Amino acid sequence: MELYVIGIGPGSKAEMTEQAWSALSDCQVIAGYDLYVELIQSWFPEKEYIRSSMKKEIQRCEMAIQQAREGKKVAMISSGDAGIYGMAGILHELAAPYSDIEIKVIPGITAACSGAAVLGAPLTHDFAVISLSDLLTPWEVIEKRIHGAAMADFVICFYNPSSMKRSGYLKKACEIILKHQPESLMTGMVRNIGREGESSEIMPLSRLMETQVDMFTTVFIGNSKTKVINGKLVTPRGYL
Repeated sequence: MELYVIGIGPGSKAEMTEQAWSALSDCQVIAGYDLYVELIQSWFPEKEYIRSSMKKEIQRCEMAIQQAREGKKVAMISSGDAGIYGMAGILHELAAPYSDIEIKVIPGITAACSGAAVLGAPLTHDFAVISLSDLLTPWEVIEKRIHGAAMADFVICFYNPSSMKRSGYLKKACEIILKHQPESLMTGMVRNIGREGESSEIMPLSRLMETQVDMFTTVFIGNSKTKVINGKLVTPRGYL
């Protein structure tokens, strides 16, 4: 029995891989978070769907596993890449007792890649990806990781930078970075990557820390070499 875990990319059909599209076409059942199901349901209206809200990940996985054990071809979807803050890990964990199920992970374009392409080329050198959501990771741990990345002069990509309950988390993160980097450090952000209403902006760290963002925004913090070239955010690798 095969259970696919599929990264659907940012949300547009053009940015979904051919492998992901083929697997979704072949499956009978598609499971996913409500928002992600809405993104693809019009493309596959004939499928059976398992959908649930945020914080229902375990129940969603258990339902998908049950459907697979009943002999159905099942796909669990994640936005971006299923192995980067996605459902691949938890499915491997929950399906571990069932030796008859083979988990197949199909990669997708994660927000760090698609957002960087919108801004220019901010990730051309070493970078760290950090989620600012403390639902599953204590803030104290997140704080240490930000300190470490900023001190080491990594470019940093922030996922989940804000929500209704975490409206001040990006500012807190910027304050940590300011302990190691100047206010003039160049940054960028992209909202609704690959979807309707996509927008982006480049600004210094001092302005970013006063900017309100939401969960659909991906934030990029440059390193000491990052600069703006013809309106694009670029981190040189050192070829020149």
